[in-house]
Amino acid sequence: MFFAAALLAACSGGSGQDTEEQPNTNPGSGGANYTGPAPETEDVQQYKRYIWDNLAANNRCGGCHVEGSQSPHFVRGDDINAAYDAGRALVNLAQPAESRLVTKVGGGHNCWLASSQACAEIITNYIEEWARATGSLVNTITLTAPVERTVGASKSFPASSGRFAGTVYPLLRTYCAGCHSEDAGTAQQPYFASVNVDQAYEAAKARMNLDSPVESRFSVRLGSEFHNCWDDCGDNEDEMTAAIQAFADSIPVTQVNPNWVISKALLLTDGIVASSGGRVENNAIALYEFKTGSGTTAYDTSGVNPAIDLRLSGDVEWLGSWGIQLKGGKAQGATATSRKLYDTLTATGEYTIEAWVAPANVSQEGPARIVTYSGGNDIRNFTLGQALYNYTLQNRSDSTDADGMPALITDDMAERAQATLQHVVATYDPIDGRKLFVNGEFTGDADPAAAELLSTWDDTFALALGSEVSGDNPWEGSVRLLAIHSRALSAEDIATNYEVGVGEKYLLLFKVEEQTNVPDSYVMFTVQQFDNYGYLFSEPTFVSLDDSADPTGIDIEGMRIGINGREAEVGQAWANLSTTINGSYVPGQGQKLSRLGTIITLDKGAEGDEFFLTFERLGSETFTRVEPTPAPPAEPADLDPQPRIGLRRFEQIHASLSRATGISSAHPDIVETWDKVKRQLPVESDIQGFLAAQQMGITQLAVKYCSTLVDSSARGSYFPGFSFGAPANTAFDSAAKRAQVIDPLIERLLGHQMTWPHDGSHLQLAAAPDLADVETELNNLIDSMTACGGGCAGDRTTTTVKAVCAAAMGSAMILIH
Repeated sequence: MFFAAALLAACSGGSGQDTEEQPNTNPGSGGANYTGPAPETEDVQQYKRYIWDNLAANNRCGGCHVEGSQSPHFVRGDDINAAYDAGRALVNLAQPAESRLVTKVGGGHNCWLASSQACAEIITNYIEEWARATGSLVNTITLTAPVERTVGASKSFPASSGRFAGTVYPLLRTYCAGCHSEDAGTAQQPYFASVNVDQAYEAAKARMNLDSPVESRFSVRLGSEFHNCWDDCGDNEDEMTAAIQAFADSIPVTQVNPNWVISKALLLTDGIVASSGGRVENNAIALYEFKTGSGTTAYDTSGVNPAIDLRLSGDVEWLGSWGIQLKGGKAQGATATSRKLYDTLTATGEYTIEAWVAPANVSQEGPARIVTYSGGNDIRNFTLGQALYNYTLQNRSDSTDADGMPALITDDMAERAQATLQHVVATYDPIDGRKLFVNGEFTGDADPAAAELLSTWDDTFALALGSEVSGDNPWEGSVRLLAIHSRALSAEDIATNYEVGVGEKYLLLFKVEEQTNVPDSYVMFTVQQFDNYGYLFSEPTFVSLDDSADPTGIDIEGMRIGINGREAEVGQAWANLSTTINGSYVPGQGQKLSRLGTIITLDKGAEGDEFFLTFERLGSETFTRVEPTPAPPAEPADLDPQPRIGLRRFEQIHASLSRATGISSAHPDIVETWDKVKRQLPVESDIQGFLAAQQMGITQLAVKYCSTLVDSSARGSYFPGFSFGAPANTAFDSAAKRAQVIDPLIERLLGHQMTWPHDGSHLQLAAAPDLADVETELNNLIDSMTACGGGCAGDRTTTTVKAVCAAAMGSAMILIH
């Protein structure tokens, strides 16, 4: 009787409540072993491999949809052929995400995880694998006419939080600050009850519906979901709705300018989902698309068990555009499930780390850990990190130490890491070793370590994002997608995944038939929520859904994006557009109007913001825009005189010394000294902030660069003709010999070929130091270093060259610009 009741409860639907416990996602633990008749066809065999084997466990669909239980019996265990007959209609190989198996579970039906979205993604991946194996996957998008909306008057959130502070905020601060505030004992994002009212206002906007306050998320959460009511839930819902209504009533309605030439209006959700498909992820053994949007778990939706679900801790915020924002927090998997990486990757001997990331800044170092599979600060299997403008890759093998050093580091001068969304890929294989790719392009950086097998890896480490597993070396930024593949992707595969892009995208078709007289004509944009603060509009295209229509000759000028009854204040990338639909128009595909894209500020949120287009000319209709007269510029302030020279910053000094000496900044000896002195180098260009300690730091770094140069085989080509084997009393006994050391240094520092006073000529550069003074100082140093004459030590010649080099490289020629 107890078993029957338990089974009935399991099949009755989800509870709707979140759980903090990470469930066992390994279907093997459910005991599904097939012993029935063999598959009758290859298609049945594929169904068993991709659907039955993954879903037949008792802790998945096998708890209900088996023979003698709940219909349909698509994972029955007595006959796989009968299971196939029941399940094939539930699978859409052409469009896996639209399969009944996916939409049913995604709608809340018996997901085995805390997130229905995560279960839906896992099943989608199973079906996509089947579709790829059969060649059935279709990536084409069919354009269909959207719902027609007339642009209407609307309300927008005011810039100031003043009205919010007097209406909704008091309720949030009084009753919600115990969780949704940064000063709470168990702080939980979003901080809409923050002690800072402006921060609270920004977080609360997406949860208030100005047009229908009763539908606000705040109200629904209390009334329908009974979430943390402070008294009677119905009364609390009414109180919250009344506060939001009072806030909305205080906001004036924005009226649409009746003279505008405008398109029809659309919500983001009116668009056609524009997933181009085609991502290469056949060998992805861990995949994070961050679609859940809430909670403390980022689910591994690769479908490869065991799933390495990541626990979010510290300051981590979900992004509405799919992703997480790390602000000092981290996401970490369990050691037991992370072992999947060890077992699989040591067997293949190769792997790829693929991430769409947006660093918060370019001042992070350590390197800061973006993705790491490690056991602590100085022991790891692999780590993809950021150090200032560089990406780094550490991999443990026979040719590196336990920390994966020496690291592969992108070239300083390339400045690959930028504070913007980037596709960063690291690959490793036993033939080519480590490689880094940024935005689909191989960086060209050579691996300083030999390619080896992964036989020295440790199986006790854990996968983490955003910091070391110990919490050290935090990385700040957003991660929009992470995939770990069990093979090294080719350059072509990486380029393909870069072109596919990341995030949920929509095709918005703004109807313009009334103005153009072209049947079913639209201006189409690719749109996605870029982050929690804005939308990305790109690829504007004129298209007609009537393939027989001829739009040739239609003029389009001065196109702008409108949102909630007004034109967006910033981001009007097409305000100067002037084009005509011509012979390049292709029926069914349209004509692209511009290659530009722009960011439009989010107002009410993805479900509430209404977009439209305005034009200065569209077909035969025109609108004459009168630009406001700009205010006269303010009288310039009479500032204190400022220096005309400045300091090179720490990363510029590092790069300049590397360029001037020809020694890589990734050289192990250089890296060791750099780690010691970089914190005492200048961080600002203002020369008024110069400290003596900064000069000492430059001197130490210059000495190490010069010592490394003189001790290497490169010294012969750098100082051509100079005899390093000659004793000090003869090596520098003429001006010509000394010039063999001094001239190359100055030429590298100033970037010009030049002649010197010692042979009768002198090139004076306006922005450079007096060359005769430089030569005098360096000659005086040589005199001092070789004063011992015939009694000098045997290494005095090389020591003298190092000293001269360090004096030049550590001078103001490096520091000042």
